[in-house]
Amino acid sequence: MSSSKFEEFLTKVTSRVKSKEAHGMIKKELTHHLEELSQSYQKSKASKEEADEKAVQSMGNPFTIGENLNHLHRPRMDWVLISLFVIIAAISFLPLIGGVSELVVPITYFIQRQLLWFFLAVLVIIGFLFFDYRKLTNWWTFFYSSGLFLLVYTLLFGYMRNGSQRWISFGSIIIDLTPIILLLLFLAWAGIFNKINEFTSWPKQGLLFILFWTPIFFFMMLPHVVFCIIYFFCIITMFAFSQVHKRLALKLAVVNVATGVILITTVILTSRGGYLYNRLFAFINPEADPSGAGYIYIVVRDFLSQAGWFGNGFNDPKVGLLPAVHTDFAFPYLVYSLGWAFGIMLCIILLTFILRMAKNAFKTKDRYGRILVMGGAALFAVPACWNILMGFGILPIMGISLPFISYGGNMLLFYSAILGLILNVYRRKDIVEPTIVHLHSNRS
Repeated sequence: MSSSKFEEFLTKVTSRVKSKEAHGMIKKELTHHLEELSQSYQKSKASKEEADEKAVQSMGNPFTIGENLNHLHRPRMDWVLISLFVIIAAISFLPLIGGVSELVVPITYFIQRQLLWFFLAVLVIIGFLFFDYRKLTNWWTFFYSSGLFLLVYTLLFGYMRNGSQRWISFGSIIIDLTPIILLLLFLAWAGIFNKINEFTSWPKQGLLFILFWTPIFFFMMLPHVVFCIIYFFCIITMFAFSQVHKRLALKLAVVNVATGVILITTVILTSRGGYLYNRLFAFINPEADPSGAGYIYIVVRDFLSQAGWFGNGFNDPKVGLLPAVHTDFAFPYLVYSLGWAFGIMLCIILLTFILRMAKNAFKTKDRYGRILVMGGAALFAVPACWNILMGFGILPIMGISLPFISYGGNMLLFYSAILGLILNVYRRKDIVEPTIVHLHSNRS
């Protein structure tokens, strides 16, 4: 137990540290150091009281120490990431220029709504930024059960729109619940992986198996293949950075990889002649059905081949051939209108944005924070890469938005919540106690 001299010294030190969240960590570190000094003096035949006093004196001026620690342990803001967000937000208005038909609704309507959505997005970012994210750690059961409940509710009471049963109507308000579901599942798995090494028994590992595959099963029933893919890669990314014991990681990987192979094989065999099979066949050979499922692949390919380095402008009449240019096909539209020079620049901006997120994961010493950031980075990386690569014809075309660029409020608020959490982790990187274990040997 710390002596009264230690307590007085620590009080003076922390009086100069503005961040109250850092006080506990600072007191813990300094107390440990003071006790080591006191013990060394006691070995030199000094009494406990004398040793404590010498230990405090050897530390120096407590107010000077506090001022130095205040500089080190204070909330930080990642202004680079925020600046990239502002740039991407500005780019999001470009697909609305010439990309929407004014025959029904004027462009100003979409621009005003996009401004409103971004205003709400900023509020969401602020809301997720200024609370202690570590308080979410033990709420994983609530997040998972809530996400699963909404997923089942959507399956039972949602209605079909654009080929997917994921829309819920509350009077005149129509909401796509799947982004909320994905956010809840993301938070749930971050909490699970923070305690992953406690799942050592076979019953607990069986529970992990059920928890992982149940949302995929329901997402496929909607059907919402895109969210299955995003969910899958998000969970795999968090698992990879969860510091799971190697033997446990191997068990979970073998079982789930085998299940995944069986599931994919079953889907391919049973969907022959169905919707998914036809879409996949159109991706492989679009010329086989040029007026049907292969049409969009041919149109996108022609758009990109005619873009040139500096594009064709926003008012080219050919734009009408490409659907959803302000949502799913924002990237091909921007390349066609502004050229490959702009397209390459946009890819670099998005890549820098995602890499900056991932880099922030390694600036925190908190395992839960690192898992959150890596999972959040995956939630951006997967749809961004898929949207761009499907524009190049490298991946099948699906209804997947380009983060912060495609028009639409639900996904914009979803990405804003994730960005807010990532900024939150970065903000507290110097005021949280380390929980990451550095492994130097294999553990069972």
